[in-house]
Amino acid sequence: MIVKEKKNYTINRDISWMYFNRRILDEASNETNPLLERLSFLGIYSNNLDEFFQIRVATLRRMMELEENMHPVITNSKKVLKKILRLNEHYDRDFETIFMGLYAELQKENVFLVNETELTPEQEKYVDNFYREELMNSLFPILVSRMSVEPKLNDKSIYLAVKISNILKVDKNDKKEYALIEVPTSEFTRFFVLPKEGDKICIMFLEDVIRYCLPYIFAQLNHDHYEAYTIKFTRDAEMEFDNTAYQSVLEKVSKGVKSRKFGLPVRFVYDRDIPSDLLRFTEKLLKIDKNDVHVGGARYHNLKDLMSFPKLNKPGMKYKNHPPVPIRAFEETNNVISLIRKKDQLLHCPYNSFDNFIRLLRESAINPEVKAIKISLYRLAKNSKVIKALICAAMNGKKVTAIVELMARFDESSNINWATKMQEAGIKVILGVEGLKVHTKLTHISARKGDIACIGTGNFHEGTAQVYTDFTLMTAHRGIVDEVEGVFDFLEQPYMNPIFKQLIVAPQFMRKKLTSLIKTETDNARNGKPAYIYCKINHIVDEKIIEKLYQASNAGVKIKLLVRGNCSLITGILHQSKNIQAFGIIDRYLEHSRVMIFANGGEERYFIGSADWMQRNLDFRVEVYTPVYDPDLQKQLKRVIEFGLKDNMKSRIVDGSGSNFLNEAFKETSFRSQEELYLYYKRKYENVPIDNEEHQTKITV
Repeated sequence: MIVKEKKNYTINRDISWMYFNRRILDEASNETNPLLERLSFLGIYSNNLDEFFQIRVATLRRMMELEENMHPVITNSKKVLKKILRLNEHYDRDFETIFMGLYAELQKENVFLVNETELTPEQEKYVDNFYREELMNSLFPILVSRMSVEPKLNDKSIYLAVKISNILKVDKNDKKEYALIEVPTSEFTRFFVLPKEGDKICIMFLEDVIRYCLPYIFAQLNHDHYEAYTIKFTRDAEMEFDNTAYQSVLEKVSKGVKSRKFGLPVRFVYDRDIPSDLLRFTEKLLKIDKNDVHVGGARYHNLKDLMSFPKLNKPGMKYKNHPPVPIRAFEETNNVISLIRKKDQLLHCPYNSFDNFIRLLRESAINPEVKAIKISLYRLAKNSKVIKALICAAMNGKKVTAIVELMARFDESSNINWATKMQEAGIKVILGVEGLKVHTKLTHISARKGDIACIGTGNFHEGTAQVYTDFTLMTAHRGIVDEVEGVFDFLEQPYMNPIFKQLIVAPQFMRKKLTSLIKTETDNARNGKPAYIYCKINHIVDEKIIEKLYQASNAGVKIKLLVRGNCSLITGILHQSKNIQAFGIIDRYLEHSRVMIFANGGEERYFIGSADWMQRNLDFRVEVYTPVYDPDLQKQLKRVIEFGLKDNMKSRIVDGSGSNFLNEAFKETSFRSQEELYLYYKRKYENVPIDNEEHQTKITV
């Protein structure tokens, strides 16, 4: 009997990520965006790509090696990596074209990016002074041609690979030298602004300033010719742990962070004009082999610094300022805890200020009726007011417990520092749960007149709260509040096995509950009842959940998705996903909130939470979705999804093809969901009537 192999109607998560990052690149070429915002999108694209190679490409490389040892034919990981590199090559060419186009646009605005060969005499003097007074003592060139061991270099930095030789004088004993200079972008901005000449603004890349100063830097070598080319390499960012060592979790993570600095290179980016001898020497020095990804780029690369391009006082070059819209209920009360007890509140950042949450913590820290505060912390701001409020509460005699996730990637060192400071202040710090990453965003406040809880979709981080769209539900609903406390009990005592009826909690129950919710819609569709699923989420890659969505689609369930990042689901397949639509919005704010709405036969169910539909979130992390019961808050959540589905300016079709076509379902008028949502909140606060046709958007079922 021949068993027919089941066809897989999904695309690889890493390829779908490349399609997502391409949507960001498309915004850099979108002429409706202000010029400096387009430069910023190029920076975001570059920064994303750096992390992608550090994490996902490095993982693919390790998987490829394992697979080749088992099956020395072309492996699945090898196929995926080849596709990624083809896309990367194609996108890189587009990136360069877009950058040069923006460079020309800057010139039209009288802004010029000048290099070391284009300086006027006055500008040369200014650069000379800057070098002698500030830059000189921050440059530490390494004469690598004289080294016998590999130098320890920082893969977060860019370097100038320098070839030093003589052209004017001929001496057989003279030997060319090779050197590396780290461009000190951690001390100086990548962009050096020269004095204005009338209305003309001239800006230099910092590496061009260093190029100009090479004769000063290497004056003692007595050579007369210098060539410098930018290089950048990316290391495998996976941390190594010695699980046999008798160490605390904190010690293991600290050691793991250090091990990341010496990970193997996975990508080498270089100026394509670099001389072949200098390229060969640099590759040998850094132990970059033929299997590592080589990217021959333009003169400037690693352009994540474009996110901090100098602010130019020119109208129309940045987005209009959007100050957070106040929440009237918060403004009209002197006691936020009492306000929450009367009615659930929903904070929507950055449309509303994260200061509302800080205010709740600050009031709890000094409120005599508050006995204890428990909070889960995944990422924190550099000067976290959240931590300051918690320390204040501890100093005022409150019992404070903080669950700190040490394995928040690239924030491990920061979280270790904060954990230490909180412990010193008398806060009970629990460093995660062994074998599980604590990703949920919870706060529980115990008070004599009734407890309250906060459940969020994003981190308690006042920095990201200004640019990430996230919800925080503040509630006194007894069932929800008690179960939030139950999650904290589990985190403190992982051997417990609590039962949750209100919250959807991973890893114990989330997969089963999501499957059940989708099945209910499937059954209702077959029975002729209202059946639909609307979801706003970051990533959908879990194949089992996707299979359930396909089954629901085949039964007639209408599924509409707003997916910001990875999406392995393929839409529009006959007899598979014809009832599924997915869109991705890239705009001034990063779409980060997670919202689920299920028709439930006509009695809709609403949830917000921290989990994406990925195996890691459903099976290997502590995650929480909470129901939202308040009718006013349900309407608010519905409106957010309605606006997203109507967006025809920043929303692109996510269908698995990578084409990223604009969503043009509503062609009559231009509609930009983030702008319209801000307008909606503003009018609501100002008591301007908003129930008119302009702000009525219904999801077509």
